Amino acid sequence: MTDDFKPSIKSRTTEELLAIAGAPKKWNERALKLALNELYNRKVDTKLIDHAKYVEKRQLEFEALQKATKSYQISDFIFNLKGTLFELIFTWELKKDGYLLKAQQQKTFRISLIVVILLVYLLKELLPSTT
Repeated sequence: MTDDFKPSIKSRTTEELLAIAGAPKKWNERALKLALNELYNRKVDTKLIDHAKYVEKRQLEFEALQKATKSYQISDFIFNLKGTLFELIFTWELKKDGYLLKAQQQKTFRISLIVVILLVYLLKELLPSTT
């Protein structure tokens, strides 16, 4: 198996190789095999590889938890009103992407926005025109 990666797998540090071995889904199969072979050649304890996998798993769980609890803040509306409104109105996959709290807030906001639009329309139709 040729090592045509840049930098080559063999030239990487043991920590970098453990990072590759710990995150097999982030790397292609060939890189993973080369990294595992190199770790074996360097006589790295398999417990270190298992620990790298455990650390990566915990990191992914932490990132998923951060996404799930991320919410819209007042500062989002103050500093990025257009982007936040665009996301609230037109983004449909917040829940699928793991943003559970944002998806719930989006649902509430959309209902509120529809109510406001209907009220403005009804008021415009019911009040006499001044022109």
